[in-house]
Amino acid sequence: MPTPATPPSQLLTIEELQRLGLKANGLVQAANFQIRAAEAGVVGASAYPNPQLTFMAGPQHARVVPQALPANSHRQFTISQTIENPFLRSARIGSAEAGVDASHAGLEQVRADLAAQLRVAAYELILRQEVARVEASVSDLMEEIRRRVKVRVDVGEAPRFELIRAETEVLAAASRKEAAHLNAQRARIALMQLTAGALQPDFQIQGSLAQPVNLPPLEELRETVPAVNPEVTRLEAEWNRARRRIDQERAAVLPSLTVLLSNFQEAQYTSNLAGVNVTIPLFYQRRGEINAAVADSERARGILEFRRFEIGQLLESAWQAKQIAQRRVDMFEGGLVKEAEKALEIAQAAYRFGERGLIEVLDTQRVLRGVLSDLLQARFDLQAAVTEIDRLRAYYPKEDFE
Repeated sequence: MPTPATPPSQLLTIEELQRLGLKANGLVQAANFQIRAAEAGVVGASAYPNPQLTFMAGPQHARVVPQALPANSHRQFTISQTIENPFLRSARIGSAEAGVDASHAGLEQVRADLAAQLRVAAYELILRQEVARVEASVSDLMEEIRRRVKVRVDVGEAPRFELIRAETEVLAAASRKEAAHLNAQRARIALMQLTAGALQPDFQIQGSLAQPVNLPPLEELRETVPAVNPEVTRLEAEWNRARRRIDQERAAVLPSLTVLLSNFQEAQYTSNLAGVNVTIPLFYQRRGEINAAVADSERARGILEFRRFEIGQLLESAWQAKQIAQRRVDMFEGGLVKEAEKALEIAQAAYRFGERGLIEVLDTQRVLRGVLSDLLQARFDLQAAVTEIDRLRAYYPKEDFE
């Protein structure tokens, strides 16, 4: 009976992973619904006030001479329509529209933050998998060294203490290998959590920590980041909404006007009346509401200025982190890894010929392992710094969301 074919694992690039996560994550969906709520607020702010209809009816009796005015019934219809202050209406609509702009910027901020988290989590998974491969190779190497030591101990060329030391190192390497494998599994689970379970359990990432870095010059980033950063855009919209609220409260001080039309009917008379109802702000002119709106506007402006400055500093910090990580990568790739590998080969050859002891071999092996681990960490730090810069400038795959 033929064996059923194993289904292929899900292979994704980092950009495809970002698109998948941006579609599946609930925070993005919640931000989309927030935009719908803000747009509904514009509809409500643009609506005209509804007219009011009052109907009254009842019997009428004469109190002095009942015979002169027999009992009958009368009824009254009254229609009132508020004529809205155009300045108040314009300010209210503008405030609602600013809320829509803030919601759009909030959605962009959620997308940029989530895309950065997905990218860093993807690189962390790659890092943990590379570390696991390094630890696996070290474990295999230590097993090979233990086998050679055992042969030398059996033939009497080395003391038994070296075998005990080699077996201890084998156990330590196996423990590090298992820990590295578990860390890779944890990174995989964290990535699946960010994508809300849209990834298959056996997914694979098509990417590398050595991926080239392409960024605009620092001077260009200093000019563009404050202009395109979604958080700054959101805070600008919040400030605009706070200023429109000031206009709204000040316009509410102006007298409001209500037009009244009334029809009164009884057995002998019919009367039609028209009038207006004017609210005069004589005793209270909304000073509390206006002062609260002004204070809220100043608060929004202060937060905007602080965050604009802080984002500029975050850009400088991320750029310096990127420069430091790049120098470390260049240093390791420039010769340290090759020198550590060559030193281990020389130590192993010398040990086979009896010119060096086991301790020298283990020390050179630890040096190589440390250099490889530092190289992987430096590459991850470089990609993380670049991701932070891309987050600040809201740079991520967007074509599926426009």
